[in-house]
Amino acid sequence: MKLSEVKNKLNTLETISFQLPNGELVPSHFHVTEVGKITKHFIDCGGTVRNEEVVNFQLWNANDYDHRLHPEKLVDIIELSEKVLGIEDSEIEVEYQGETIGKFGLDFDGKHFLLTNKQTDCLAKDQCGVPVEKPKVKLAELNDEPCCSPRGNCC
Repeated sequence: MKLSEVKNKLNTLETISFQLPNGELVPSHFHVTEVGKITKHFIDCGGTVRNEEVVNFQLWNANDYDHRLHPEKLVDIIELSEKVLGIEDSEIEVEYQGETIGKFGLDFDGKHFLLTNKQTDCLAKDQCGVPVEKPKVKLAELNDEPCCSPRGNCC
């Protein structure tokens, strides 16, 4: 989800809620402690230089149980970040403290912002020899011989 989409959704909400991939809600007294721009400049395993940029939200729970972040306040924080940090309309990445700091993608189901699981990946499969997709083979087409015949393929 891009930053502009988040702002559009916030403008239609009365309250903000984030749902973890396991279905649990982030406690309603969460804080957005950071809105930032993260730039990653790296070389993949195939030697290609790459640049990625995401907008980062960091969610944090404190013992401030009376705190509630309202949508208009988060929009104000986002707009200040855009102005001061030069943040553009990039994809959102959310950090949230579980057993360790987790990084999540972001989606919206009409009521909650959904923290979505992210996966690592090889960006140079063609140069690493990693097959892009595992070939599908029909076992019946491997050999015309029955499995239990002397020339069968079961042993």
